[in-house]
Amino acid sequence: MQRIQSALNHDFSLSRVAMGLWRLDGWGMDPRQRLGLATELLDLGVTTFDLADIYGDYQCESLFGEALRLQPSIRERMEIVSKCGIKLCGSSNDYRLNHYDSSAGHVRRSVDSSLHKLGTDYLDLLLLHRPDPLMDADELAGALDALIQAGKVRAVGVSNFLPHQVELLQSRLTAPLVVNQIEVSLLHNEPMFDGQLDYCQREKIIPMAWSPFAGGDLFTGGAEAAARVRSCMESLHGELGLDAQQMALCWLLRHPSRMIPVLGSGNLVRLKGALEAMEKEIPLEAWFLLLKAARGRDVD
Repeated sequence: MQRIQSALNHDFSLSRVAMGLWRLDGWGMDPRQRLGLATELLDLGVTTFDLADIYGDYQCESLFGEALRLQPSIRERMEIVSKCGIKLCGSSNDYRLNHYDSSAGHVRRSVDSSLHKLGTDYLDLLLLHRPDPLMDADELAGALDALIQAGKVRAVGVSNFLPHQVELLQSRLTAPLVVNQIEVSLLHNEPMFDGQLDYCQREKIIPMAWSPFAGGDLFTGGAEAAARVRSCMESLHGELGLDAQQMALCWLLRHPSRMIPVLGSGNLVRLKGALEAMEKEIPLEAWFLLLKAARGRDVD
């Protein structure tokens, strides 16, 4: 499978699609089954695994770490992405409300906790999960640079940041911000028009697309836009030879920003079906037919 090489850090690359593990705690797998899923995906060329400290009420990193400890050698075949900066109320803490914390101390503690839970010495990529209105860019940048220098993190990026927020942090940071993970799908196509993906292309930042199937709404949602897209997909099925999931993925992969969709299913059959889309390119007019269906209007 093709890989996406960073133009900002030549030692850093990710697989063309990533495996999202934010629902790992709900898949009903024991550690050996989790290891089996990871191994199958690695053999298919999916080497990037996406996590966050808060996923699964702060449990998903530990669950994935249990699997990795069964066969430590596979760690060298993968890139582990994790995120920090959100504090969620849950069973593992006594926070009064959900809030952000981008302080140097919290970031350092979060990284150390992630490394411990995962049973690894380093993260391939650390992302700041959400822009924090109280972010001290100098303090945060110092912490991120120090984590890289210590070898605990190999590369850094952001998630859900707007261009001006990326620029602020980058202006204080020695290391490049190599990724911005944002929501992109047929039903959430605004980043193609509001400057987010343009900015990624201009600055050579890799966009990772979370919720590429709009949380399943693309296939089962009752919204008018979802119904239009499904109708369009049905009409294109015979012409393209793609199912709805493959079509939605091909639509994203055609974008010149070379975004990396983050898939979130524990069903290996479904994942293999989606990955078959990697070998196909959706024709130009079909791409715009799907865009028209999603937006409810032609381009101007």
